[in-house]
Amino acid sequence: MRSNRVLDHFHEVLKKHEAGYFVLIDPEQCEVEKCAKLAREVERAGADAILLGGSFLTNDLDPIAKTLKQETELPVVLFPGDSMHLTPYADAILYISLISGRNPSYLIGEQVKAAPWIQRYALEPIPTGYMLIEGGNSRTTVEFMSGTIPIPRDKSDIAGPHALAAEYLGMQMVYLEAGSGASHPVPDEMISTVKAQINIPLIIGGGIRTPKIAAEKVAAGADFIVTGNVLEENGSFELMKAFAEAVHS
Repeated sequence: MRSNRVLDHFHEVLKKHEAGYFVLIDPEQCEVEKCAKLAREVERAGADAILLGGSFLTNDLDPIAKTLKQETELPVVLFPGDSMHLTPYADAILYISLISGRNPSYLIGEQVKAAPWIQRYALEPIPTGYMLIEGGNSRTTVEFMSGTIPIPRDKSDIAGPHALAAEYLGMQMVYLEAGSGASHPVPDEMISTVKAQINIPLIIGGGIRTPKIAAEKVAAGADFIVTGNVLEENGSFELMKAFAEAVHS
């Protein structure tokens, strides 16, 4: 029987706190020595898991994932840009389907390619409905790479049924993504609308640049907050701790 240890951990986090905090590490921006120090700081700051991934990948994931696992007890969860972004040295993978678009490669194609390797590596798959939301940029990397159009910021009535469809298809989480380095995060109204329609955890990422914004997203209905770029630009233990405290309070 397949273990759901990481997903169970996520649910335990939600029992303990109002919401959880994930730190996204881009392997392209993190050499092994830097990752070792960052992993220790992420755990000490009070984050609940590390997401590992990005839209592009030229560095070898294995040594980075190994280092993260050696330096922290936090779950290391892959957040893949495509089926090649895999390593046996993680705990789990967000098995994402880009349900906001209609590109079959990202709805099911990349998932089929990855499935045998996920099984071989004994990674815990966490089926996740992934939705791109307009973040104010001209065009995000994931939008360009996936060849899809994000859901407009003012179309909560479109986002809600997409998220509900993900739940009905058996997915375990929904992830609303404004995009790496987005000018604006996912709107509170959209978060509240989506959360009211689903009974699975809701992840919010992209454009969350301050702990205050993170707290606002939790108040709107987010179950998990993801930060990445803001830490790459202004990364410090104090900032991560402030995010964790804002999300958990």
